[in-house]
Amino acid sequence: MSGPSSLPGPSRPAKGTSFLTKIKEVACLNSSSSNNGKGGKGRSKSSSNTVSHGFHLVEGQSGHDMEDYHVAEYTKRGDHVLGLFAIFDGHLGNRVPSYLKDNLFNNILEEPNFWKNPETAIRNAYRSTDKFILENSMQLGHGGSTAVTAIVIDGKDLWVANVGDSRAVICERGSANQITVDHEPHTERRRIERQGGFVTTLPGDVPRVNGQLAVARAFGDQSLKAHLSSEPDVRRVPIDSTIEFVILASDGLWKVMSNKEAVDLVKGIKDPQAAAKRLTMEALARKSKDDISCIVIRFG
Repeated sequence: MSGPSSLPGPSRPAKGTSFLTKIKEVACLNSSSSNNGKGGKGRSKSSSNTVSHGFHLVEGQSGHDMEDYHVAEYTKRGDHVLGLFAIFDGHLGNRVPSYLKDNLFNNILEEPNFWKNPETAIRNAYRSTDKFILENSMQLGHGGSTAVTAIVIDGKDLWVANVGDSRAVICERGSANQITVDHEPHTERRRIERQGGFVTTLPGDVPRVNGQLAVARAFGDQSLKAHLSSEPDVRRVPIDSTIEFVILASDGLWKVMSNKEAVDLVKGIKDPQAAAKRLTMEALARKSKDDISCIVIRFG
């Protein structure tokens, strides 16, 4: 995978990059894919509430290299155990999602108010990371990426944020509940037009910002940034006995499957890696041509 992942983040020390990267390498959690897909799983052994996860990634059939990247790992910060999970769905190249994979979580955790106000910390880190990407477009390119991130704190609290159409859906009391917002051009048309842009809706195509991008919020995309937003929607979900699992996935899954169909398909599969693979294989069977990335996080 090409891309300047060695670039430091907007405020993080260089050693932070190598630390998180080393964790991923040791855990064999760096993103990769092939025509047969790539998967893996893990479990938090230190938190008071058991958290386990599995992921599966499949390269699409759209004629370009894999542009989906993921994070799935656990780390200790002081007395806390954090589960860090994300899917970054890139477009116009893989350098922006690669950079996000290596930097966004550390930028969030280094926000000074993270433990007192996680929502503000997440919002600040999304903004500062996007600013850094735009300021370094010569190295990182002019492409962009959607994102869905999930932070599990001590197996008790789930903080989810997203920009774009990568989505998180929880299974709560056996039912599907979407906890992210799909940032689509037609739903943000008024904001886009106020900022001097426009939304096209052509026959046989999805709505697009300035006739180009099919999401209204994303990291990067310098040429469209005057009309795009990188402001995330952020939500806290307390983890109790009613929360069984959460699915994070790129739109390669959600284009061909409803939230209810996804949850119903895997609610009986206790192994989260088997569940993630089942979802990606079903998306392929439904003729999804895009890159497909899926993480299933199971609680209890």
